[in-house]
Amino acid sequence: MRHQKAGRKLNRTASHRKAMFANMAASLITHEQIVTTLPKAKEIRPIVEKLVTLGKRGDLHARRQAVSQIRDELAVRKLFDALATRYASRNGGYLRIMKAGFRQGDNAPLAVIEFVERDVDAKGAADKARVAAEAEAAEAA
Repeated sequence: MRHQKAGRKLNRTASHRKAMFANMAASLITHEQIVTTLPKAKEIRPIVEKLVTLGKRGDLHARRQAVSQIRDELAVRKLFDALATRYASRNGGYLRIMKAGFRQGDNAPLAVIEFVERDVDAKGAADKARVAAEAEAAEAA
């Protein structure tokens, strides 16, 4: 019996799930919108909403808790600077999940998970900055 055992296992070990959710949370904070399967989107939502609440708290302990959970300094910086101020007057409900059809290969249900009132320019901006920095480094070498 699975009484009081919340959360989906997603055919992964506990360590794989933890790492996957950390990576997904960092990507969602960085890009403010990601496309994933519907069960993964439903599982990542409470994790990221709790991280936004930590960002709104804003103290050092909250920042260290966020870093220990998502392990990405740039994402934590954006969480505490940009997202915390954006949602300062909002009491929860920071994310939206929209169904996006089915994946071509295995017919898995897809979903778009995004921040409410998101910055549309954030999607792809981090990737463009990373590519520009790599090109600059290659040019210098």
